[in-house]
This record gives sequence, C-alpha cells and structure tokens, in this order.
Amino acid sequence: MESYAHRNLDICSKDCLCLFVCPTGAANNETGQIDANTCTGCGACMNACPAKAITLLPKIMPKAQKKDNHVINSLFKVAENKIEENKILNYLLEKDPNNKLFKALLHSNKVILEDLMREAGYMLPQSKNTHEFLNKLKEAKIKQAEILLEKLKVNE
Repeated sequence: MESYAHRNLDICSKDCLCLFVCPTGAANNETGQIDANTCTGCGACMNACPAKAITLLPKIMPKAQKKDNHVINSLFKVAENKIEENKILNYLLEKDPNNKLFKALLHSNKVILEDLMREAGYMLPQSKNTHEFLNKLKEAKIKQAEILLEKLKVNE
C-alpha cells in the first residue's frame, strides 16, 4: 500500500532530524510539513523523529467496513450516553473549574465519541459525508479544507 509521511506539529520537538534523513527532500523546515507529492513513504523520517511526531498515512484510504443497522444503532446509543455524560461533566467543571479528574474524563469522552462516530461510519476520511462537510468549509474559504479535499479521495 502506497503511503506518505505526515508530521503532527502539536507534538513535533523541532529537532528536524527528518530533514537530514529524507532521501527526497520532502520534509520542509519552513512550512513544518512534509510534501505528500514528493514523499515516497519510505519511513526514514518517521524512524528518525525523536518526538514520534511523524506517521505514515495511506495515499488511498481503504473502503469502509460495512456494518448492519443494529451495530450502527448501538454505536449511536453509546455515543448519546457519552454526550449526556459530557453535559454532566461540563456542569461539574463550571462548579469546580480546576478539577483535573473532570477535565480528564471530559477529554476521554470526546476521544471515545470520535471513535464511536468513526466506527458508525460517520466522518471517515474517505466517506461522502466528510467530503460534503469539507466542501462547505471550502466554500467558507477555509484553506485547510481545500488541502484535505485534494489529499482525501472518496472511497465508499
């Protein structure tokens, strides 16, 4: 499977070892990103990165696994419960804004919610609804949406 490297700037330590090991020069220190068109997906930059900020992404996303309605409905039910938990946690955080446990639980629930929605087939990178959403963002002149639309191909 063909892939390309992607750098997560939120965890990048700016050691820039990736610049020295990249055989194609795809790693760019000025923009902080890796040129997907130049990258061969060899993984040299990923292996050299001390912060583990680089991952390999597939150039073509696999088709989404089909799920029956019972599974999808169950996933949405669990997601609804997580949303209700988040309402309670937000209320508790209003009362005690420095409570680290409430903050951690809220963050954990958000991650779980994202996973549940992805598993239910909603907002997969290759899905039609993701592309519809990105097109709306593109119309609103959000440049990142245009970049993602170029990289992510619909594959349903």
